Formats: sequence, structure tokens, C-alpha cells
Amino acid sequence: MSKTVVKFGGSNLKCKEDIGRIIQVVRNYKQPVVIVVSAFFGVTNYLIEALEKSRLDENVSKNTVSYLLNLKRETLEVHIQDNLVIEKILFDIGVLLDELGRYLQGIALTGDASPALEDHVLAYGERISAVFLSGILNFAGIETKVAFPESIGLITDGDFGTASVNFVRSTSLVREALSHDLVYVVPGFYGVSQEGKTTLFGRGGSDYSAAAIARCTGAPSLDIWKDVNGFMSADPKAVDNPVQIKNLTYNEAAELAYFGAKILHPRTVEPLSAPHIPIRIFNINGETVVDKPLSIVSAEKTISMGIVKSVTSSQEFGILKLKGSGVGAKPGILAKVTTALHHAGINISSVLTSQISINILLAKKDLSTAYALVSAIELSVVGRVQIIEDIAVLATVGNGIAENYGVAARIFTALAKNGINVVMSCSGASPIVSYFLVAADDCINAVRAIHEEFFEIIIKTI
Repeated sequence: MSKTVVKFGGSNLKCKEDIGRIIQVVRNYKQPVVIVVSAFFGVTNYLIEALEKSRLDENVSKNTVSYLLNLKRETLEVHIQDNLVIEKILFDIGVLLDELGRYLQGIALTGDASPALEDHVLAYGERISAVFLSGILNFAGIETKVAFPESIGLITDGDFGTASVNFVRSTSLVREALSHDLVYVVPGFYGVSQEGKTTLFGRGGSDYSAAAIARCTGAPSLDIWKDVNGFMSADPKAVDNPVQIKNLTYNEAAELAYFGAKILHPRTVEPLSAPHIPIRIFNINGETVVDKPLSIVSAEKTISMGIVKSVTSSQEFGILKLKGSGVGAKPGILAKVTTALHHAGINISSVLTSQISINILLAKKDLSTAYALVSAIELSVVGRVQIIEDIAVLATVGNGIAENYGVAARIFTALAKNGINVVMSCSGASPIVSYFLVAADDCINAVRAIHEEFFEIIIKTI
């Protein structure tokens, strides 16, 4: 039988005590698993800063290596009482840190780093975590081996920063490499191109790594351990009485992740939906039993009583607005704009058009670049190009939204009762989601208003 793939993220690696809970979880599986691990909490951000600073300061290399080595030493000393074992693990981590130091030193000498070098440097957080956790588990009596993506054949399409796994080339290699009767720890976040170059799966991409490995090995499930109670009807920080969602489809989970829910990386479901491998969500701060997931993402379709299963929000989007009489009807306008954005590597999240306006939803970080690109294009009917940043996107997700009348009306009514204006809306792009744009200042109140409308009866029953 194939091994369960178990993912531990940075939220599971915040403090020294977290490691003890991970050890207990691994023991509770009672058979070997494949572990995919993220970098320690905050380490990826630290490496991003180190990359930038190293361009100007040759001391960054030494300081980075020292900081990361001491960070691991403190945690090791909590869980291991044998100094020889500690020194062996630190030696292995030191080998990786020496490599990292040399790369950062090279950046300091040249003042620049290629996309390939940036990807390689940023993957060290996961590499170090894998060596660290493997050493801890071995000392705890769990036979464990580190399996780096480059050694198991996790081959990608070669795109730096946003790579995807090439399953045709990877599947048999990964399955064979992880087939022995022991626990493997695989650093997430990256794979390797056919030329052997490190290629990242995007920020938060360790979830995608785990999903890809689960597909390659034919795992019975992908188990993701978080520090929250699975998928909820809304962010517990925004509403007082969120309802736990026991079952979601792959598409529902993907839409929630895309529009702001932090439970999964949006791409996690991509490798798993076709082979119908379920994703099981657990809270490591609760019971560490492995047969009681809090949320399950699978092909099983369920429709909730109020149709809407969850409302989520994001303030990471903005609008690029093209205004002009007849702009929406002029052939070729949208094609020119989307082509320019594509060549710049800017992803378009959505497009809403009218006779006098084209509204393009983009990641907020891309707005300035997109504005400059589009302003430079000869577009005769466009009178003005405008950026709108002060917005929030709200998404209501659930099977049946497109087929059941009145859902959108209930949302608009709930928002109107609370004095919240809908700047823009879209339904029908996906049969399971309706999304709405409101002023950023109205975001939390809007989430609360919609949540109250669709979950008040459930909450009162509980």
C-alpha cells in the first residue's frame, strides 16, 4: 500500500514545543509516511531580505549563516539530550549553510542574482528544515531519511518562481525513490528542471509539492497539519461564530484558497482532483489522532442547507480600469492589453466589461507595472487608464450557487442593510462562486453581514 503524504507547514514550526507535537503525530500513523516540510516560520522572509541586502553588503552572508545555525541549535537542545547527536545534525545543517553562504557571497561580489540563483537560495529554508526534522525523528526512534527533490526526480517545467511538476517525467522516479519501508522527509517549495536547476512552485508552494508527491506515489490521502480547525464558514478573526466545514469539493477548496482563505495554497488541488486523492485537514494543536480530520476535500459533492458554504475575503487585489466611450465594444482592445500583461508575466484574475469601461482584476503588487504597460500602448478609444487599489474582494463559495435563485439577492440585501455598497460583482464565471468588490474599509463588516445572513439559523441551532 502507498504511503500517506503528510505536510507540516511553517505554522507547525513556530516554536520549540511544536516539534514534540510533530513527533507524536508521526508516531500515531503507526506506519511509514512521506513528510513534506516547509521552512521554519519566518525563514523564507528572512532569506528574501538576505537576498536583497547581500547585493549591497558582503557581511550578510556570514550573518545569515550564523543566525540560521543558532536558530536550529536552540530547538535541537530542547528535544535531544545527546550532544554528539546534536553536533551531527548541526554538521549536516552546516554543510547546507556553507553552500548558502557561498551563494550569498557571490551575489555580494557581483551585485546581482539571476532568477535561477534566487530560486536556489530561497529553497534553503526547506532544505534545512528537512535535515533538522529528519535528525529529530531519528533520535526519537523513528527511522527517517531526507529525500531532496533533486535526488528523487521531482522534475518541473523549468519556470523559475512559478514552476509546475512534469508528471510524465516525475511519477515513476518519485514513486521508486520513496518506496522503501521508512519515513522520508522531503523539503517542499521546489523541484528541479530537466537541466537540474532549482525551480520554486511559488510562495506557499509546499502544499503543491506535497500534492504532487501524493499524486506521483498514488497516496491514499494528503494530510495537511495546520494550526487552525480546518475550513470554516468564515475567518474566525472576522466573525464570532464560524461553522466548521466537514466536506468540500476540490473546486470549492480551490476557489476559497484563490479568494483569500489561507488553509491551502490555491494550486494544491491541481494534481489531486483527477486521481481523486482526498486532502485531509488536521489541527496540530488539537487531538493528534490521524483518523479524525476536521475537513476533507474530495470529489464528493455536497450542498449545504443555505447553499453558501463559506465567505472569504482578500485585500490583495486591485483594478486596472480602462475608460472610454465604446471601449467595451471596440475589437482588439482587450487582446492588446492582455497580451502585454502576459508578456510581462502578470496574471489576470478576472475581467469585467461594459460599453464604456474594461475592468481588469490584478494582484495589487502588479498594478503599477500594469498601468505603465497599458498606458504605453496605442489605444485610440481609451480616454483614461486608472488604478483602483482601495478595494476588497469578497467571495461566497458553495455548490449550487449558480443553480439556485435568490442567493445573490440575499447577499446584496445583507450588504445594503449594513450600508455597504457593492462596487462591482460577478456571478457565473464559476458555477460555485459569486464574488463582490467593496471598499476596503467595508471588508470586515461585509464578511460579517453575509455570514450572518447565511449562517444565523445554524449558529442559533448550535
